[in-house]
Amino acid sequence: MKAHVLAVGVLISVVADSPANAADLKQPFIVPEAKPASSDGWTFAASPYFWGAGISGDVGQFGLPPVHLDSDFGDILKDLDFGFMAVGEARHDRFSVFGDVIYTKVSSETATPLGIVAGRVDATSETFAGLVGAGYAVFQDGRSTIDVVAGARLWHASTEISFSGGLLDGVSGSDGATWVDAMAGFRGRYFLTDSLYLSAWSLVGAGQADLDWDLAAGVGYEFNDKISAVAGYRALGVDYSNDGFVFDVVQQGPALGLVLRF
Repeated sequence: MKAHVLAVGVLISVVADSPANAADLKQPFIVPEAKPASSDGWTFAASPYFWGAGISGDVGQFGLPPVHLDSDFGDILKDLDFGFMAVGEARHDRFSVFGDVIYTKVSSETATPLGIVAGRVDATSETFAGLVGAGYAVFQDGRSTIDVVAGARLWHASTEISFSGGLLDGVSGSDGATWVDAMAGFRGRYFLTDSLYLSAWSLVGAGQADLDWDLAAGVGYEFNDKISAVAGYRALGVDYSNDGFVFDVVQQGPALGLVLRF
């Protein structure tokens, strides 16, 4: 049967229109950059963001063979029920801690051919992705910084399928997985002018997943010392499989974030 791929902001969800398979996946944009703090205090930053990413790769659930998926963001938004994405950072001199939280819920429904086995199939997918880490600035020149970072990323993805009508009327089932990966890499920003800067992010890791990587780059504009905006491009890949549950996908697309400092 035809599969639908659902995604938003740093978010991507995959839901199939049949009991054959359904899955989803989302992940974050660039961690916001707090201005380097003075030695006697902390600075903080928070950033809601949007990621219009497409997805390609192989996904398998419910013990069925993996299905290859290839979808752009235009195929996705109509099935989004709810999405929340935000990043935060605290910085003191050369040290920083940061976190990212993403929650999304998507749903899809479709009629089945002939309606004998089932008249309709409903699929709902929920995904939580959380990243926490710490960094140390190996380069710091005014507001420009390059940080070495390390942390961990927690993933959870689950899908529920229910049938109505036909022989399977009232039957439902769910499948999901939770896993954690250690991550390390670099992030930073470099001011080209007093207001215009480049921002970049590069992480790679593994753990329960065979491979987990995340790359992003963007251009930011600082309107004042409290508010700036970042626009860029992000690509993320993960290769996880366990007991018939498979996420082996790459997501990529443009991203936009608003950075609030205090």
